[in-house]
Amino acid sequence: MLERDWRRQCAELSPPAGSETTAAGTEEPPYNLVVPRSRCPACNSLIRAWQNIPVISYLWLRGRCAACGAAISMRYPLVELLTAILSAAVVWHFGVSWAALAALVLTWSLIALTFIDIDRQLLPDCITLPLLWLGLLFSLSLAPGELGQAIPTDLRSSVIGAAAGYLSLWSVYWLFKLLTGKEGMGYGDFKLFAVFGAWFGWQLLPLIILLSAFTGAVVGITLIVLRKQGREVPIPFGPYLAAAGWIGLMWGPQLVERYLHLARL
Repeated sequence: MLERDWRRQCAELSPPAGSETTAAGTEEPPYNLVVPRSRCPACNSLIRAWQNIPVISYLWLRGRCAACGAAISMRYPLVELLTAILSAAVVWHFGVSWAALAALVLTWSLIALTFIDIDRQLLPDCITLPLLWLGLLFSLSLAPGELGQAIPTDLRSSVIGAAAGYLSLWSVYWLFKLLTGKEGMGYGDFKLFAVFGAWFGWQLLPLIILLSAFTGAVVGITLIVLRKQGREVPIPFGPYLAAAGWIGLMWGPQLVERYLHLARL
């Protein structure tokens, strides 16, 4: 969907030489989350509703397309199962409440961002920016401490968190680029960190960046050693940032309190 939109915008700005019409005047068939309906990537056969039930359909079809028998990637049921487990954990943690609904929206968005970043090294604005605004709005609407004491008690903490989240990684990006001449991360990482600042306030940002940096370093070193992957091969930072943010959502204040308690010993 994003690629189609980018091509349309590029065609509008730079129409083909000698062409009197632009791509903007060319009607393309609808392509969104609703239409067209799901189809097998191997034979293009339409996937019926009963064949599209998360996890259950995969098991029923034994991991193969009902029309052509092509193998279905294990990624489909694994992502579906991951989403179900994390969603159940959120509802168990927050109970049936508006806070749980807010946490579910953030959880589902983080799952989508994680796998998009793994595939394309991209954190789309169409997901991160709405999350940023939602975080600011939730800081107004939810009672203090309602979201596991992770939502800030006032708009001030949320605004400072959003600004601090973005500017901190933005500063690291430019410092790294000035020193090495290379880009160490993408702008999507800045926006995602700003999302956590808006949702949780500036107080949890140190915990989230430490968790994500530690996990990213461990995974990166492991890939270099086991796969002999070169240091020049980029590793998306979004998945580690998303995982740390979800941990902050669930247990952030408790982890910070435990750390401060140990520091005072």
